[in-house]
Amino acid sequence: MAQFETKLYGNFPEIADSLHEEIMASAMTIRLTGQTEYSSGEFHVSTFVYDKYYMRNSSRASLTLTIIGNGREITVSAIGSGGGNSALFSFSWGAEENFVSVVERAVRRWAEQ
Repeated sequence: MAQFETKLYGNFPEIADSLHEEIMASAMTIRLTGQTEYSSGEFHVSTFVYDKYYMRNSSRASLTLTIIGNGREITVSAIGSGGGNSALFSFSWGAEENFVSVVERAVRRWAEQ
């Protein structure tokens, strides 16, 4: 498992859309497998679940992206899991870290704007 969490300041829909687009564009083998959203006033939560196929070890990894907005304060949480190809041992060969790093790079680019 790999995890990344940070805070940003900005427009919730813009950040959520930008992160989703960057994740989907990062590889041909990525699929959005689930999504849910909740809003109440200035409080927003979006959760996206992605799946990516890794040819190097014939496995799949998942990425759960949760974006929480309270006004202009945005919390981004990315958790990568899976990526192993064995029933007994969990050798992912860095698949989870690779998937989470897509979010880290996208957040850094967003913060630099």
